[in-house]
Amino acid sequence: MTDTAGKPAKPATGSAGGSHAPADPFGPRLMAPLLIGSVLNPVNSTMIATGLVAIGHDFGVGAARTAWLVASLYLASAVAQPAMGRLADLLGPRRVFLSGLLVVCAAGLVGALAPAFGWLIASRVLLGIGTSAAYPAAMALLRAQSFATGRETPRPVLGRLSLAALGSAAVGPVLGGVLTATAGWRAIFAVNVPLALIGIALALLWLPRTRMTGAEDGAGSGARTAGAAFDPLGIALFTATLTTLMIFLMDLARPNWALLPVVLVLAGALTWWQLRRPRPFIDLRMIGRNRSLALTYLRHGTAYLVIYMVMYGYAQWLEEGHGYSASRAGLIMLPMSGAAAVCSLLGARTKGIYAPLVLAAVLLAAGSGVLLLADESTPLVALLLAAVLFGLPQGLSSTGNQAAVYTQAPPTSVGAAAGLQRTSQYLGAITAAGLIGLFYGQRATAAGLHGIAMVAGALSLAVLVLTATDRALRGRARTRPRT
Repeated sequence: MTDTAGKPAKPATGSAGGSHAPADPFGPRLMAPLLIGSVLNPVNSTMIATGLVAIGHDFGVGAARTAWLVASLYLASAVAQPAMGRLADLLGPRRVFLSGLLVVCAAGLVGALAPAFGWLIASRVLLGIGTSAAYPAAMALLRAQSFATGRETPRPVLGRLSLAALGSAAVGPVLGGVLTATAGWRAIFAVNVPLALIGIALALLWLPRTRMTGAEDGAGSGARTAGAAFDPLGIALFTATLTTLMIFLMDLARPNWALLPVVLVLAGALTWWQLRRPRPFIDLRMIGRNRSLALTYLRHGTAYLVIYMVMYGYAQWLEEGHGYSASRAGLIMLPMSGAAAVCSLLGARTKGIYAPLVLAAVLLAAGSGVLLLADESTPLVALLLAAVLFGLPQGLSSTGNQAAVYTQAPPTSVGAAAGLQRTSQYLGAITAAGLIGLFYGQRATAAGLHGIAMVAGALSLAVLVLTATDRALRGRARTRPRT
């Protein structure tokens, strides 16, 4: 947000019902709706993991097809996260936050009442779009509060957002298993409706209104400015590029090599268009100039490629390969939740981010080694250990990379920058879904799990190299509002 003179504009904020701000600008009233909204995307991304087998049985489809339920949400999220972040920067985060929750309500109803498998994919796309609004809107609102009050956004506040995402993502398989076992897999979709309604009510009551006091290009404000700066062609090219790439990745057992030239052409057109735009959908010039931010995106996406490949692949193998029920498989994944939550809390209180991110990469490699040795005779204690080893780096990576983005991103584009962080995460998830389909085919086996473990180990070493050689991470993470 800038004024017409090109200087950073201080957003005007107030309570939802008037001009008086609460005593603590980062207190419970601000955080409650933000935390509820922020859990919806990660919990939906993971609680489907322990429902995939039941859905496949009901609709007569195998693991390769149910993987589309994973990939479709991540494709929609990968596009919608930066788009929603851009809208939050242009129109105000409160408005974008509420609109997203309305879409989540509709998506939950579509999935709960779905008469065919295709309707479930449509529901997952809508969920990806609707749930993508909360995180970038929250980051933009926190930045606006910092400018409005002249106070730093406390590191623990950022930690709470990370904890909400991590805790909900990690507990997702457990919740999905319990819902599937007790109420059927449709409850995985239906649960979004009451959660979104609670979020809407709290947002209307407590989220401050943020008045955009100037346009980014000095040409106006409000909807007219948003229309000029939103870049629909850039969004369309980005969507087409990711969709084509996803179609290629989702059938790696029989790859359609003709799609790769199409991906390259679309990516080239996207790059050309973004470099021509004064206000592009993806600011490639900013990312190119900001090497530390670009490395953070790469590191975050690669780490989550490993995490999601294991989260979904391990859960399916526990059911089909080891013979556990959906609810018991979810309980075995529960230590992943606790480990991620603990490390998220510790990461939020850590001044530096270099050491936690290095440790996260080491733990990812260690967990991959445990999975490489797993088979149908592996004792329960070893299965639980594997879950812990992947939960610890999930917490460390999330808090560390979130702090890095908040510090490295331009202050007037923090919503879009936060959305791109999630995009890098979801690109990893889309790739993970394709690799799971390649290694498992129609059924999760120990041999397929070992293939996943080998790829995860190699990628973990790559994350370690990216982290250890990044000098920008060695300084203390800052949260001071920059003008």
